[in-house]
Amino acid sequence: MKWIIRLLGLVLVMAAIVLGALFFLPGDRIAKIAADQISAMTGRQVTMAGETRLSFYPVLGISTGKVAVANAGWSEAGPMISADSFKVGVDPSVLWGGDIRITGLEAVNPTILLERAADGRVNWELGVEGVAPSGKAAEPGKPAQSRTLALTLDRALITGATLRYIDHGTGQQNTLANSDLDLRWPAYQGEATFDAVLRPTGQDVKISGALGTVAKFIEGGISEMQATLTAPGGSLSFDGRGATLPQLAGAFNADLKDTAKFLGAVGISGVDIPKGLGRAITAKGDLTITDDMRITLRDGSLKLDHNSLNIAADVNLAGARPKVNAQLRAGALDLSALASGNSTGAGGSGGSGGGATTTGTAVSTGWSKDRIDASALGLLDGKIALVASALDFGTFNFGKTRILTTIHKSRAVFDLSELNGYGGLVSGEFVVNNRSGLSVGGDMNAKGINMKTLLTDAAGIGRFSTSGAASLKFLGVGASVDAIMKSLKGSASVRTGKGHISGFDLDKLMRSGNGTGGTTVFDRMSASFIISGGQMQNNDLTMSMPLAKATGAGRIGLGNQDIDYTFTPTILTGKKDRGLAIPVRIHGPWSNPRFTPDLEKAIDLNLKEEKKKLEKKARKEVNKRLEKELGVKTEEGQSVEDAVRKKLEKDAAKEIFKLFD
Repeated sequence: MKWIIRLLGLVLVMAAIVLGALFFLPGDRIAKIAADQISAMTGRQVTMAGETRLSFYPVLGISTGKVAVANAGWSEAGPMISADSFKVGVDPSVLWGGDIRITGLEAVNPTILLERAADGRVNWELGVEGVAPSGKAAEPGKPAQSRTLALTLDRALITGATLRYIDHGTGQQNTLANSDLDLRWPAYQGEATFDAVLRPTGQDVKISGALGTVAKFIEGGISEMQATLTAPGGSLSFDGRGATLPQLAGAFNADLKDTAKFLGAVGISGVDIPKGLGRAITAKGDLTITDDMRITLRDGSLKLDHNSLNIAADVNLAGARPKVNAQLRAGALDLSALASGNSTGAGGSGGSGGGATTTGTAVSTGWSKDRIDASALGLLDGKIALVASALDFGTFNFGKTRILTTIHKSRAVFDLSELNGYGGLVSGEFVVNNRSGLSVGGDMNAKGINMKTLLTDAAGIGRFSTSGAASLKFLGVGASVDAIMKSLKGSASVRTGKGHISGFDLDKLMRSGNGTGGTTVFDRMSASFIISGGQMQNNDLTMSMPLAKATGAGRIGLGNQDIDYTFTPTILTGKKDRGLAIPVRIHGPWSNPRFTPDLEKAIDLNLKEEKKKLEKKARKEVNKRLEKELGVKTEEGQSVEDAVRKKLEKDAAKEIFKLFD
């Protein structure tokens, strides 16, 4: 029993000695040893200023005043890290000498500066001596030397941090204020977990994750990596491997239920995304990022609202603008929101994108005057190939589609390799240029097109039913659909087979003068157009019908959505008979054109010979009356006007001679 009492006494004496040592342990010594050891391990000078206080609970450690960690030798921007104060927790083994194991670190209001030199060096590479950024020995003949950074942290807390990033190669500078970090790193060769909160716009953007082997990551190697970014509106996640160069390889996922809200939270504000192009986004794929700023995406899937695509892409971020080479495959794509000129999703022949806009019982015509924002054309260069089973532009609808888009310096060329629609095939190219103001142009050909469905979608005209071929060259300039349509210039032609025009009956018109209602059938038609100032002018329309032929000439207002066109059918009564011709004037808005016979022109065309005979007979009667009243007589081949003039000249001469009598 005595030995137990003696043992307890010994333990109490030892505890008293330890506690006494703790009370007499100088905080300055711990601070200096910690600073020296961190400096030795990182190669960066650490200075601690102000009063140093020793704490015992809940961990052994010190609190300091202002602290600064020196920057890389090539930097001239000041300390890499500075803080108002540090709290450093150490392992109690410091009491018996040896290295200080830092178990906790808390920094208050630190400023962290990350820099990339013009030659690619970065200031956050620590613990490596004699190694150039390329990985080769800095001095020829001398082997590269590496000194391990033997630092661990049971827990590091950083609150109210300001993070600055400077790239001296590109001139890019970014600042994030009021950020927090909670890092747990119990073993140097082990795993570290982290939780960070960034507030680029005042809203919390949370980043959490883990590094599989911190030592490898710090020393420039590749480590397992997992991270999730969560912000108002959605989240992004990555699971794979990475390094500080940067290098990444792994699987990523995106789930953005409100893309605009998410982008606003991370500092990209004012984004107005049309419906169908990513107001909500879900995406996943295998992502690779190399140290020369090249991004590769494979087996990617993307859902933009109700549109789904499969993606493979290569992106090079090293230049002034990203260069993209991508292949997109999709089912039916709904891009109808693009037709409205805004993000409301309205469009089609009955929306603000084209044709008539109906509000209650009032009807107004006109193209959308909303400003078109084409600035996205300047965000990247590259080639994007799209294959889709269907494509809905709101105003126009197509089936199977193959389009190659080439973008260079804010100019996009859409090569229509295959565009099936309206019962036929469209080919050619369409160009959108935003280098010095917005312009659009194209050179396209169409074969086997159903004109009724095409004209219904394009202009709300559903009277013309036929199929045929057409060509179109055009150029328009302006910041809205309205301005572009009113500036259009170019040329067009159309050739069709059999068809009919509903809304007026040519036969009825010719018989009774009233052609409203009914249908006019024709065998073929052709016409060419010159486009200038948003007006299509035609003078050579020809149409062949079973019992008639027709010509046409006039104006079609593309900009004002109106028409003033004269259509002249001629009823055939025999091989040599010229037949009866009654011109029909089609005029008014596209939404409600009027068809009226031009009777004055009809008289000129059909009674030309009779009119000449009547004029000759009337003139003869007038001449007889003048001869009688004026007492003149016409000679052979002389007109009454000449006879009267001659008589007046003779009478005037007589009066003049009388002056000399």
